[in-house]
Amino acid sequence: MGVTLDDDARQYLAAFEDVTDVSGQDCLVTDGPTADADERLIVVVSSGRMSEAIGPGGRTVRQYEERVGKSVRLVEDADDPEAFVANALSPAAVYNVTISENDDTVAYVEVADEDRGVAIGSNGQTIEAARTLARRHFGIDDVQLI
Repeated sequence: MGVTLDDDARQYLAAFEDVTDVSGQDCLVTDGPTADADERLIVVVSSGRMSEAIGPGGRTVRQYEERVGKSVRLVEDADDPEAFVANALSPAAVYNVTISENDDTVAYVEVADEDRGVAIGSNGQTIEAARTLARRHFGIDDVQLI
């Protein structure tokens, strides 16, 4: 599936690649975790390049955050939808992802009980971002925690 990016997302990805020397596959601009928080970016990083994007001690991603003036969350790309959904819910411990294709395509995700809150995120922010990314990259209609 091809991802269509708007001008803002393309500019954020260009800046990401300039700062990190790592290709970004997608960029979402989302609301902050609270109503008074600023927007934040979710950047999908090329598979296998996450440590380069983060940099030593998080220095590279912090430089990017300073350049764009937004909080940034990185998600590692994956070739298969199960791994991609698990990456999108990181740092939650994901035990298993099952894709069910009936009327809708749904990813059912088994997470550690103590990590349900992490997978959901503040105000549902993490799970909503995972749903959006899964839809954009793999045509998955919904992501459900089990």
